[in-house]
Amino acid sequence: MNRFIFKKHLLAIALLLLCGVSAQAADDDLITQQITIKLDKAGTLPDRIGSSKKYKITNLKIIGEINGTDLRLIRDMAGHDVEGDSTAGKLTSLDLADAQIVSGGEKYYNPDFGTNCYCYTAKDKLGDCTFYKCSKLKYLIIPSSVTSIGDYAFDGCIGLTSCNIPSSVTSIGNHAFDGCIGLTSCNIPSSVTSIGDHAFFLCRNITSVVIPFGVGFISYYAFAGCFNLTNIVIPSSVTLIDMGAFEACGLKSIYIPTSVKYIGDGAFKNCSKLTSIYISAEIPASTTNSTFEGVDKDKCILYVPQGTYQDYWLAEGWGDFKNIVEYDATKVGNSVVDKEIKEVARYTANGQRLDTPTKGLNIVRYSDGSVRKELHN
Repeated sequence: MNRFIFKKHLLAIALLLLCGVSAQAADDDLITQQITIKLDKAGTLPDRIGSSKKYKITNLKIIGEINGTDLRLIRDMAGHDVEGDSTAGKLTSLDLADAQIVSGGEKYYNPDFGTNCYCYTAKDKLGDCTFYKCSKLKYLIIPSSVTSIGDYAFDGCIGLTSCNIPSSVTSIGNHAFDGCIGLTSCNIPSSVTSIGDHAFFLCRNITSVVIPFGVGFISYYAFAGCFNLTNIVIPSSVTLIDMGAFEACGLKSIYIPTSVKYIGDGAFKNCSKLTSIYISAEIPASTTNSTFEGVDKDKCILYVPQGTYQDYWLAEGWGDFKNIVEYDATKVGNSVVDKEIKEVARYTANGQRLDTPTKGLNIVRYSDGSVRKELHN
């Protein structure tokens, strides 16, 4: 019996070794150099990449027009087919900078969940669910002509570490980057005026986000679950921070501009690392008792404009903070988000020249002649 068990173990080990050698051989067969394909006509990518190569290409650049038929193949190469099933695809890097999305072709995805995703291509739009579940993708350059990113466009792309959003994009859809746990940074261009609900939900490795000037409200749960998000810039165009917008984020300090009139239920719920909140509005924004639920109100300092202590102490949601401190809110704000305005010089509060931002209050002079006080964590 013991000899039989011993032989069984040897056989199991041999099979594991054999599988390991086979897997290594398969990996050695991958095409790792960038493959560049110029398409003269949309929908012809399947004619250019044979079945024997499509699961071996790891780095692809496409030049020319692409439609649903092309995206259908790209999804297959990136790990998930039109039905959402896993494939043997190994595509990790996709460069579409010189490509243009046009209408037409086949449906590139059949949603397997209860949404109204429209999975056909439209001119200059990265459509709904385009790369949904394509977990193999790590690097992506979106076409420079794209004006909108659809709902669920990158939902479930857990391998995505960076995504270059071109300055032509004006809107980011609902759940667009939901669950992109590998995403460490995402540049949101100043052209964006709309960010959908759950847009960056559970993007737990993003550390800093600048919301462009022009965005009117921060949708519900837009950045919830971004556990490592320590720095957020909220522009003075924002009037509403919706329910759960920053729930469970790693924020340590926030500045809320005068423009914000309403902050929804649980907007900063369980932001347990918050130690300071700076408010510039003399009239408290409407909040609820759950807006700051889970924030340590014994330790977190609420800074309010001079002469407004009693107003905040009496206001629902704000009055729960044990340390409410008045400060000079004149010209204090977040960093300038207009890309045309450049920083000229930076100083400490006592006039010492700085080369880089430093923790606390910084005095910054800009190329348009303005001088601003800025708070940094």
